[in-house]
Amino acid sequence: MTKTLARLACWLIWTAMIAAVHAEDAIHSPSFAQTFVQKYCIDCHGADTPEADLALHELTSVEADNAQLWQTVWEQVALKQMPPTYESNQPSVMERLQLSNWITSNLERALQDQGGFQTHLVPAKGNHLDHELLFGPLPAGLEPTSTPARIWRIHPQEHLTRLNELINREPDFNPQRPGLRTRGDQIGPNEDGEIKVYYGLDRVIGWVGGTAAYAAAITGFPPMLSTDDHHGLRNYPILYSVNGAEAVQIAGNAEDILHFMAYGPNAEPYQFADKVSQIDRKYKHESLRGLSQSLFYGKSVKRPLTPVYDLMHEPGVSDEKLTAAVNYLFESLTLRPPTEQETATYVDLARQSIADLGKEEGAILGLTPIFLDRDALFRPELAEEGTPDQYGRVMLQGHELALAVNAAFCYIAPDKSLTQAVKEGRLQTREDVEREVERILQDDTIRKPRVLQFFREYFDYDRAGYICKDTRALITAGGDNKAQAYYRTMFGMTANTDRLIELILQEDKQVLYELLTTDRVVYDANQDKRYFGEFVGKAKSRSKTIEKAPATAPKKKAPALPNTIRAAQLPPGDPIHVRIAQVITPVKTERSLTTLPAEQRMGILTHPSWLVSHSDAMDNHAILRGRWIRERLLGGAVPDVPITVNAMLPVEPRETLRHRMRVTREEYCWKCHQKMDPLGLPFEMFNHIGLYRTQDHDKPVDATGEIIDSGEPSLDGPVDNALDMIRKLAESERVKQVFVRHAFRFWIGRNETINDAPVLQDAYRAYEESEGSMNALLTSLLTSDAFLYRHVDRP
Repeated sequence: MTKTLARLACWLIWTAMIAAVHAEDAIHSPSFAQTFVQKYCIDCHGADTPEADLALHELTSVEADNAQLWQTVWEQVALKQMPPTYESNQPSVMERLQLSNWITSNLERALQDQGGFQTHLVPAKGNHLDHELLFGPLPAGLEPTSTPARIWRIHPQEHLTRLNELINREPDFNPQRPGLRTRGDQIGPNEDGEIKVYYGLDRVIGWVGGTAAYAAAITGFPPMLSTDDHHGLRNYPILYSVNGAEAVQIAGNAEDILHFMAYGPNAEPYQFADKVSQIDRKYKHESLRGLSQSLFYGKSVKRPLTPVYDLMHEPGVSDEKLTAAVNYLFESLTLRPPTEQETATYVDLARQSIADLGKEEGAILGLTPIFLDRDALFRPELAEEGTPDQYGRVMLQGHELALAVNAAFCYIAPDKSLTQAVKEGRLQTREDVEREVERILQDDTIRKPRVLQFFREYFDYDRAGYICKDTRALITAGGDNKAQAYYRTMFGMTANTDRLIELILQEDKQVLYELLTTDRVVYDANQDKRYFGEFVGKAKSRSKTIEKAPATAPKKKAPALPNTIRAAQLPPGDPIHVRIAQVITPVKTERSLTTLPAEQRMGILTHPSWLVSHSDAMDNHAILRGRWIRERLLGGAVPDVPITVNAMLPVEPRETLRHRMRVTREEYCWKCHQKMDPLGLPFEMFNHIGLYRTQDHDKPVDATGEIIDSGEPSLDGPVDNALDMIRKLAESERVKQVFVRHAFRFWIGRNETINDAPVLQDAYRAYEESEGSMNALLTSLLTSDAFLYRHVDRP
């Protein structure tokens, strides 16, 4: 068939499909599903000899008691698992889509009083929509897309950063050291993995005891909003609200924050001095260590002095000062000015609280409700102003639009230019949005932690420090014999990978290809040389277990290990600074930007931060790694593991993982595992803490694999190892398109639909024509109908 005829056939299928999808009445009756089942399923799943004990002959309407079965049918049909590929009688793309829509819409109806059904809307199910439907020829009559009106609970990091703005002054952007922490950056984990905002950290000039005592004495708070701890995109509007426990915690911390804003550190007079030598020795006794009274602060005030400070330091309570405090807090927490009614409401609450409890306690308690305002915890995108067009769409306007644009990049308030554009009516059109997006992207002083968060969630490399390793397995694999040092190294590697991604984003050329294939690495010679090194094998002598590091690396006595480790010997490289969290002990921020050995590593997927993030306590996790490749790069999906399956590998500590995974080749398992295992096993050239290796259990490592059913025939075939596979994938058109799909989900906040096909194709075209520019991709997505328009239900 010629390309012209093939495209015509595709177009006819598309047109028929769209017509069928819109024929709602025709596919919402049980007879539609019965017809599909009778035609394609009943031969194998009838009453007489149902395969896998699954009988569908009596399956008609969707009800709560058969919802699980219908969900299984949906996944099997959408992912082309059913009917099996060897069957000649296959549904068309149109029929599969029709049945998927019929099942999911009826599951929503059947389960609406039992917690609802949203499984098909979560990010992990986005690939259930066939890739070719989104990137094939566009049909005539496709309605323009939009996104449902909604409120979007803000990201935990966004919430934490807003609160940090109230109590800490962060450094301004330094163009000479662009990698250092700057105001507006997300608050990452300290060297112990804690994400925390500290009170008065910048004023501490000394303390009683060691650093452990200091860590116990300094106060602060962790994130109060939560997300599920899972791989993938973690911040969809449909996934999260604010529960009662979180609201109580927010309110409790709000009182502490307000008290600190008004009075500074909660300390005794003796704890303040110009320098430590001025502190009376009688206040330096060891019985204070670890207590808040053991800290000594400089006298100069370094926290922001706000209208809350002014209110609490004037005699009495004036309407002017109280109103100023309310308005300041409201705008700081919601990122928009309050309406007159909102100001009046919160002023009245505070005034009543002061009348009941007195000024100090009453003002703090009375201002606390602002921290629980809807817009302090959610970003509304309700499009309540404007007239819907013929498709029920309204373009975001005013502050809703400004905050949507700002939140695509930032965790703190919009800059003055964006705010001024709203005030002057210069943020009303697609062209206005494009102007502001391009301006923000070109301005390095405007921090863009949300862009970095996308790559963290897309690659999932930021989990390494949280993968709890069995101590014996850690040491046997060549890790530090002190587990705490290992975890600190992993947290440090996450910061290093952050910085490498930012560097590639700054260059903004072939971004995905570079991330997958770069030989560059941000490297800490003190900590990382072991984990970027090579696992050699059993040591003959415990005193000679780690080979000599390069002369450029600091000399340290190597710990005795049960296996021989060849430390990485990387070129010295150029100095580069990484971003670290607010920390309680000094941490060096300078690293080296150097290169990796080409025969051992290539791109982020071979860095220990990624490899460990996709491992478990004892060993590699080839299934998890293969699933990542299938979903994030190939745009495929794997059905959920049935509850009847005991998904465990045999415990055979003297055997390789590949050998233990033989059980997944059993017929019942292999139909799913063939999508994952051959893609994950090439990473066996590394062990579970990221060391390169050629031996595994005294046998040569078998890192071969295969790309199967990728959707791009030129990709399919055997691969020698992870590097061979990554190289092929990095050059794939499909892989770039799947990357665009994930970017769409992250910035639009929902899974793509057929109507989004023009948006996705425009974004991919922008990425390609700009030679792989992330800025061009983002500009396309953030000026699309999916981002700008909300579908509303009003007439």
